[in-house]
Amino acid sequence: MKIARYRKDDAITYALGATVVMEYLNKRPDIVKGVIIHPDFRAEETKEKINRICRDNRIQVSTEEKPFNILSQKENCFVIAVINKETSTLSEGNHIVLVNPSNAGNLGTIMRSSLGFGIKDIAIITPAVDPFDPKTVRASMGASASVRVELFEKFDDYKERFGNNHFYPFMLDGSSSMQSTPIKENFSLILGNEATGLPNEFQHIGQPIRIEHTSNIDSLNLPIAASIAMYEATRNNYI
Repeated sequence: MKIARYRKDDAITYALGATVVMEYLNKRPDIVKGVIIHPDFRAEETKEKINRICRDNRIQVSTEEKPFNILSQKENCFVIAVINKETSTLSEGNHIVLVNPSNAGNLGTIMRSSLGFGIKDIAIITPAVDPFDPKTVRASMGASASVRVELFEKFDDYKERFGNNHFYPFMLDGSSSMQSTPIKENFSLILGNEATGLPNEFQHIGQPIRIEHTSNIDSLNLPIAASIAMYEATRNNYI
């Protein structure tokens, strides 16, 4: 199977690691183009499951070492899946909206948290990190196989489509605290770039919210803030 270093313009991406690959095989075998197993992979039960699913879905499987030298030189990785990229369209309902996220690991972590809290739709306002980057896919631990991600050139484009949602921008100087603000469905939890947060104009959109914390830090990092926001917005679903 021909493998090359990932490029954003490619029609395919890569899932690295047995856990991530199994998520794609179990949830989206239709977009798995092929699976590569390292010759040193010794988890026989997992290997048997991979081969069975691939056989049932007519997915090509090969055993070779070279692709791992190309794609995962510094990682403890023994299974790679070649994934066909598939664009998504958001459904009506609850959304996470990320404005100009710039870190692949952070985006993948947010995908995983989003799926865990039952929010399967993520809007990304560009410019932004590539949601198909193998680093994003791996950080999501396979959640990228189950969430819907749609890119928007401007927030106004998102707002035009989902203007009936309740908008909650998360800002350091938000006018109300997360802990005292009821989140109404359908909601859009809006978070900004890791370094700069949301632009000031979001103070005039929906209900700006701040997450209360001690003065020992200036802010929470993006994945933690997003996870707290999602927990608070959905916690009544688990009571």
